[in-house]
Amino acid sequence: MAWFMMQCIAFALSVPILHVRAAEGSTGQKVRPAAVAGAFYPADPKALSQMIDEMLAKATPPPVDGAILAAVAPHAGYQYSGPVAAWTYAAIARQVKAGHKYTRVVLIAPSHYVGFGFTSVYDGDAYTTPLGEVPVDREFARRLAKMSPTMQLSDKGHQATADAPEHSVEVQLPWLQTVLGHFELVPIVMGDQGYEASRALGVALAKLLRDDPGTLVLASSDLSHYHPYAEAETIDHKTLHALAEYDYYSMSRNFQWRGQGEPGIWEACGGGPIVAAMIYAERQGANKAEVLKYANSGDITGDKSRVVGYSADVFVKSAHSDAAETPFTLTGEEKAELLALARRSVEYMIEHNEPYAPAPPSDETLNREYGAFTTLTEDKQLRGCIGYTSPAKPLYLTVRDTATLAALRDPRFAPVAVTELPKLAYEISVLSPLRRVTDVSQIEVGRDGLIMKNGQYEGLLLPQVPVEQHWDRETFLEQTCRKAGMDTNCWKDENTDIFKFTAVVFNEKDIRKHGS
Repeated sequence: MAWFMMQCIAFALSVPILHVRAAEGSTGQKVRPAAVAGAFYPADPKALSQMIDEMLAKATPPPVDGAILAAVAPHAGYQYSGPVAAWTYAAIARQVKAGHKYTRVVLIAPSHYVGFGFTSVYDGDAYTTPLGEVPVDREFARRLAKMSPTMQLSDKGHQATADAPEHSVEVQLPWLQTVLGHFELVPIVMGDQGYEASRALGVALAKLLRDDPGTLVLASSDLSHYHPYAEAETIDHKTLHALAEYDYYSMSRNFQWRGQGEPGIWEACGGGPIVAAMIYAERQGANKAEVLKYANSGDITGDKSRVVGYSADVFVKSAHSDAAETPFTLTGEEKAELLALARRSVEYMIEHNEPYAPAPPSDETLNREYGAFTTLTEDKQLRGCIGYTSPAKPLYLTVRDTATLAALRDPRFAPVAVTELPKLAYEISVLSPLRRVTDVSQIEVGRDGLIMKNGQYEGLLLPQVPVEQHWDRETFLEQTCRKAGMDTNCWKDENTDIFKFTAVVFNEKDIRKHGS
């Protein structure tokens, strides 16, 4: 292996989100009335309070070790998502009972009815529910909207009209009124849920709320929509696995593929709000992400033909930092199976002119989603290298695809000919989940690979590259900037995100020599 590892092509599996310009409204409302009372939840205050109290009593989240900085709760009708939402609010209520006082809630939600290309920070004075009026922190909203051109003071997405009764903020409020009592609200609806919009919001909140323990950031989101029960569980646990690993960048990338027809897509209607909340909490010192509860509508109705997924999640700043990360590994058998699959996939495609269709392996790890690169060499010279940085597909399919792409679609080389097949050597690099680097001293040369991202610029170098090139940490950072097409000092820019990952790297020669 040599310098050519720097030239691997990374397929991020991301596409731009299309924005539909909404018709101009003229609500002019300063107090936003309840739009879905009597539909999503009871309109009668007594019945509403009774329903919430009963659901809270049945929720039994484990004790959270530390302060909850941000959380996720679903926003469907209470009869469907309420039993899961109750776990989020029961965890928050426990914090309040222990003496933690939340005086402000920043509530981030998606738009279901109108399309617009910005983050809409509500410009009114209050939201109302059957339990009373919730005042808006207008000064904070004004300051927040000025933090980025991606945000505006607006009532877009906050409509309460008959043809656009947006519920994603509203349905959270009776829960908050019950567990917090009096608080000020900052209602936010994201029209653009892409990574840059989510990042801008999360970073802006972290700057404005630095060392402010009295604010809770809440993301309002359901998960997958209208899949059969077993399929929904598979899709949702991909999202929840990344959430628990704090890999919000891969989450954001995969959310952007929703509806594009690519197999293995992750879904969350409020994916952008979740990512923004995670970015905020991380920059406030959160060191734990906990999935408290998962279920879907089929668990409530018994109809498992078309279900909607729900989860309750919290992001916690704990006095006890997480234990050392368990290194990601593969067994010798798993490595050998993946290498054989890579070779078979390339040979089958070239010989039959159609993709190889392997049977799903019984091995659980090979069915889990990971990013991976496949490198082909011929006479020790690079012949192709392509990878997926995001864990969008099961590992065995990622290896099949990246091997075939490296052989036939690397734009630097002609497609591999059938006469070359016996001469090819294969190497695979399987990537761990991504974590943002909060301090460059965390980067360990020889262990970590890097992704450097700033706006539309992005570059990746695998962990073996700085070792082969005898680079120190700073040179590694500079060269990753170069790979991203930026100035070598881009890693010092506050607008640059640095993500690190480890990789299990193995080739056929190693397998033959060591058997693992």
